[in-house]
Amino acid sequence: MTTYYRDPDVLITSSGIRMNGRDFRLSDLIEVWHTKGGRSWSVIAKRGVLGLAILIPVLAGALAIGIALLVHMDTAHTLALVIGGVLVGLAVVPVADLVLERVDRSYDAGSRTIEIWGRVRGGNVLLLRTTNAQRFGRIYRALQRAMEPAVHR
Repeated sequence: MTTYYRDPDVLITSSGIRMNGRDFRLSDLIEVWHTKGGRSWSVIAKRGVLGLAILIPVLAGALAIGIALLVHMDTAHTLALVIGGVLVGLAVVPVADLVLERVDRSYDAGSRTIEIWGRVRGGNVLLLRTTNAQRFGRIYRALQRAMEPAVHR
């Protein structure tokens, strides 16, 4: 028996699958497909907020430098504003890596609900519902690989 995918909730082997607390033999599955729900605007809004978290300090630093160059002040104040603006802008660099990592993880997780459905003799069965796009992709590919040999037998 070949195991194509395994996690605490899903098991896909060459002989059958376990999803959503139910067991099915591959030969019981007549057809398998997936559907995608609507976008979660809250996830998209969080991505926008993360983008602003990077841009606001950069804009503040650029504004300080711009003010220092446009307003006629003594050299000490101008130099202080320029150095302060550069430091604020540079402070974003270590934080940007962390923020961009969170943005990457939000894309991996996805912004919509994805479902895997199967047709058995008794009708259509919901096999899996998730918002994690990366996990969905792994499970769906494993399910396709597992079902392919069953079709050719």
